[in-house]
Amino acid sequence: MIEQIWFPLSITLKIAVISTLAVALAGVIISYILARRDFRGKWLADIFVTLPLVLPPTVTGYLLVVLLGRNGFLGSILYNITGWSILFTWEAAAIAAFIVSIPLMVKTTTAAIEAVDRDFEYAAFTLGRKELDTALFITLPLARKGILAGIVLSFARAVGEFGATLMVAGNIPGRTNTMSISIYSAFQAGNSELANMLVIILVAISFLSMAVTAKLVNSWRI
Repeated sequence: MIEQIWFPLSITLKIAVISTLAVALAGVIISYILARRDFRGKWLADIFVTLPLVLPPTVTGYLLVVLLGRNGFLGSILYNITGWSILFTWEAAAIAAFIVSIPLMVKTTTAAIEAVDRDFEYAAFTLGRKELDTALFITLPLARKGILAGIVLSFARAVGEFGATLMVAGNIPGRTNTMSISIYSAFQAGNSELANMLVIILVAISFLSMAVTAKLVNSWRI
């Protein structure tokens, strides 16, 4: 029982942490551009980033399979160079978690950056600060609570990801069976004891993540 719980938990946290780090970096950059730049096609970029939030996870997973498979655009390049296929690995699960969770990061962080008074930025510009310095030392620190809330939400989404992960990583015991997939497998096998334990752990992680997010958002509004 311990092994049946420990591996899904460990690989889920591993995938969630790696994908969240990538989401935090990419999400902040994308959010800053959307919040502080006006360019042609901005609305289309916003829709493109938000799309995984509204698409069924299986559709997102299918598109990733088409893209990352051996005959896919990216997958074929990777396979020809390295001889390695990323599908049905934990790395594929991390990519799926990244794709489905980045909209939460972008939406939350964009709102936080837009809420920062631009007078602070203008003051920094008049003092000779470049835009990068202003963003790093003024804008982002002032938006930090919203950014942290986005990171926590993205982590929670990555922990609970199921559909896209199942499509790109499969359900390989000891390799890609995350918490959500293990719950599904245990239910299918009639192992209610294992399913209940996994559900309790997953609910606890999700509850803690939401509690942290709520605290950050409430303090941010104040």
